[in-house]
Amino acid sequence: MDNVATAEHTDFEENTIAHTSDMGHSTATVSRDVRKTVGDIEAENPRMICRGVNVHYGDKHAIKDVSVDLGKNEVLAMIGPSGCGKSTFLRCLNRMNDTIDDCHVTGSISIDEQDIYDKSMDVVPLRAQVGMVFQKPNPFPKSIYDNIAYGPRIHGLVEDKEELDHLVEGSLRKAGLWAEVSDRLAQPGTGLSGGQQQRLCIARTIAVSPEVILMDEPCSALDPIATAKVEELIDELRENYTIAIVTHSMQQAARVSQRTAYFHLGDLIEVGSTEQIFNMPRHQLTEDYITGRFG
Repeated sequence: MDNVATAEHTDFEENTIAHTSDMGHSTATVSRDVRKTVGDIEAENPRMICRGVNVHYGDKHAIKDVSVDLGKNEVLAMIGPSGCGKSTFLRCLNRMNDTIDDCHVTGSISIDEQDIYDKSMDVVPLRAQVGMVFQKPNPFPKSIYDNIAYGPRIHGLVEDKEELDHLVEGSLRKAGLWAEVSDRLAQPGTGLSGGQQQRLCIARTIAVSPEVILMDEPCSALDPIATAKVEELIDELRENYTIAIVTHSMQQAARVSQRTAYFHLGDLIEVGSTEQIFNMPRHQLTEDYITGRFG
């Protein structure tokens, strides 16, 4: 019995021993076996507050007791191996999972001190307030102009054509697309290049005056030049919006975000400043992923 206990204790010590980087800084210190989130889940100026979020797809427990804030004027990058739950969690933030029959969400997600899962919450204005940009560009089969104008029209955000024209131009300018499409607003949005289509979708999201923008791998279908333009746009948008982005590219997370959250098998393993996560991860699982040991 003592030998077994000693062996287990030794294994635990090996898993929790601090690793030292080339710079001499102490990095991972928390065992792979520990599933409680490491790091500060709270943002200095929170825009959305998530506490104890669980997601079940039937019998599958996809998200396990996740708590984290989304800070104002901040990009939060969510990283982790495929199937770890980061996109599922992102979709919770504007109730996109409501469209899945066997999906059940518990816990609290609030914006403006209102729980978005409260029965009184209308999801239509919520999805304007918390907009989503998807993995593949999905412009409407309409003109470039009508792609942007659609949301403001159905939400009653404009009173006349002049105001709508101004809003369309402003949204396209914020998305860095106006100079490229101003002379062909009547042409189909589907006729644009992939990168332009994705920026059109971002402009469409901006047009309804959201407070939070969610991005689910927005550059995965784009070439490097288009990706660079979208990343530059994300950095500019941070001045006016809260942004959460799911990405498989650790390089992209390092470039565009101020805070990073690492997910593993449905658990939020570690959250912290992007610099700290990539240079001095505190959890062994985070270090394993960052250094390419798995994932």
